[in-house]
Parts: sequence; structure tokens; C-alpha cells
Amino acid sequence: MASASGAEVEWERVLWKRQPFPDNYVPKTFLSSLSTNANFRPYTYASLVLASCTISLHLAVIFIFLAIFVRLRERTLDPRLLVWISVLSFVCFYTLWEIVEHLATAQSRLANRAKTVKSSILIFLALLALSPVLRTLTAATSSDSIWALAACLFALNVLLADYTPMLSAQQHPRERLSSVLSVNAAIAASVVLASRLADDVSVFALMLLSVEAFALAPLLRRRLQTAPAGFAGLTLLAAGLAVALTAGLSRTVAVLYAAAFAFVTLAAPSLLVWAQRYKNEIRGSWDPAVPKVNLAPHGARPG
Repeated sequence: MASASGAEVEWERVLWKRQPFPDNYVPKTFLSSLSTNANFRPYTYASLVLASCTISLHLAVIFIFLAIFVRLRERTLDPRLLVWISVLSFVCFYTLWEIVEHLATAQSRLANRAKTVKSSILIFLALLALSPVLRTLTAATSSDSIWALAACLFALNVLLADYTPMLSAQQHPRERLSSVLSVNAAIAASVVLASRLADDVSVFALMLLSVEAFALAPLLRRRLQTAPAGFAGLTLLAAGLAVALTAGLSRTVAVLYAAAFAFVTLAAPSLLVWAQRYKNEIRGSWDPAVPKVNLAPHGARPG
């Protein structure tokens, strides 16, 4: 735009200066700073499949637990055998935890082992004492209501579970409220299901398995997420066990679980990779200003 003296005036991006331009003026250089997907990092299919293994493993644990509950209810599984399997599983999982956990000194390992053994004994005795109470907890409630309540609680457990990994062995983050609610929902679902069993030993066996599957196993799962190959192998093993256990009860349920596993683990990541082509993040000089903080050491003058 030309001024009164005939000289051409250039537009400046300032607010404190009066300029001979209308408010809706668009300069020719408006799109010179346009950038598309500047901060976008495309996903790879392998990384998404590995990330989805966390959800797949969690679903496999739930289906394994439900298959064991049905066998206990139908008296095709000896509850005493399940107790021994749970104890041996705890020993194996704790040994694996000790392998992946790198503590600072041997004293800290001994102290943690003593606390773990003490807590395990207390939980074992508490469940043993509460089994007669839990067996009659929902005696006045119909089974249909119990199945619906358990399904809602397990769905809440899946939605609120913490699927983020522990990036280091020294990382002991504070538990999120959502993850605490997730564990409580799973334990509550286990309690209402255990109340449908016929004897105290079955109730005790199922609750012992529930504590391991929904309170202790997620901690180990978050540790193992830092080892991709081992974590993927553990997910496939759990999925195969879930299919085998559910197939012995209902082929329809086994097929539905296999389809859900295939969708979550294989199909959903491919859909997300395909949808990346439509990602279009536009940035330019019209975006809000981002302050640049001086990162120079304290007391040093910027050059």
C-alpha cells in the first residue's frame, strides 16, 4: 500500500504501531511460514502391535479367570489344586520380578523380600478367614444380577486399568486413582462371583487367584513392557491359554475371544497406521506465540 508521499509502506506484525491497512488485511507473506505436520511422528505397525499387547494380555487374564470360575462352579476343577497352582505361580512371578528388578544393594533386596513374605502370609490368612463370609455374602441375590454386576465391574476394570510401563527399575510412581479403582472393581467382581461357589475351599482358591491376577500381575506386566520380545511372548502364551480354557467350556466364547484378540492386537494397529495419511496439522505465524525460555546455566550470560 502506498502512503501519502508515494512511498510503499510494508505491513508489520505489531500492535503498538498505527498502520495504513484495514483490519482484515492479509499480507502476501501470510502463508510463507505455513508448515504441515511439523510435530507429527508417524507410528509404526510393530510399535502399535507391541503397545496393544498390554490390553490383549489384560483381557486374556480376565478370560482365564472366568474360565477357572466356571470350572470351580461346575466342580470339574479341584480347588485344592488351584490353591497349589496359585502358590507356585506366585513363587515363579516373584522370582521373575527379582530378575527384572535391579535394586541398589543386597540389603534392600533382603528387606523387600521380608516385607513381601510377611504381606503374602497376611493376605493368605485373611482370605482363608473371610472365605465362609464371602460364600454367603450374596445368598439373597439372584444369579442373573450377579452375572450382570460382575460383567459391569470387569468392564470398568478394563477401562480404568493402567497400561503405562515402568520405564526403569527405580521408578516407583504413585498409583493413579483410576488404576486403584480398576483393581477394586476386579476384586469386587471376584467377590460376587466367589459367592456363587458351593464350598469355602473354592471361595478361598478363587479369591487367592483374583489377588494374584488383578492386584499383583499388573505390577509385573508393567515391568515386563520394557522387554518387548519377552512381553510379546507372554501375551501369546496367555492368549493361547485363554482360548484353550474357554474352548473346553464354549466354542462360541472361544471364537469371540480369539476374534477380539485378533482385532485388538492386529487389526486396530493397522487401522491406526492407515488413518495416519489423513493427519493434517497446520501451523503458522497465526498460532499463539510460544515463549522461549532461556536455558543457559544460572548466572551465565547468553551470547
